[in-house]
Amino acid sequence: MPTQTFQLNGERVSVDVEDDVRLLWVLRDLLGVTGPKYGCGINVCKACTSHINGRAFNPCAVPVGELSADDEVTTIEGLPATAGADLHPMQEAWLNRDVAQCGYCQPGQIMAAVALVRKVQREGRAISDADLDGIRNICRCGTYTRIREAIREGEAAM
Repeated sequence: MPTQTFQLNGERVSVDVEDDVRLLWVLRDLLGVTGPKYGCGINVCKACTSHINGRAFNPCAVPVGELSADDEVTTIEGLPATAGADLHPMQEAWLNRDVAQCGYCQPGQIMAAVALVRKVQREGRAISDADLDGIRNICRCGTYTRIREAIREGEAAM
């Protein structure tokens, strides 16, 4: 069986698993990282949204064999370390705005929000309503208004 090696939340990990196994299963079942949630398994709901090399992606849609040893995967568990704090500013905003109800989609929502803020900051602009409309993470509880408020608050703190 091939060995897959990549960076996960700042640490190099290696797992013995076939190339075609989706990264979400490697994270959850082999490495015990449960922040990225299984929602649909087909890259639609975005409950598993994480970062690869600082950009949002959905590990349910990426075979682990596509990662290189230098690829950095960050999940919600590793997000605070990217800000050098106990909680990332976006997580703080989520708490301040009382976003979560059931909480299942929240790790993916937060990871998508952080990636969006970083993108617009690189572009030298602020988040627009159109940017917020472009986040396609599904929240079955329907807290979209509070999610949008939290993203704007998190943006201000990033």
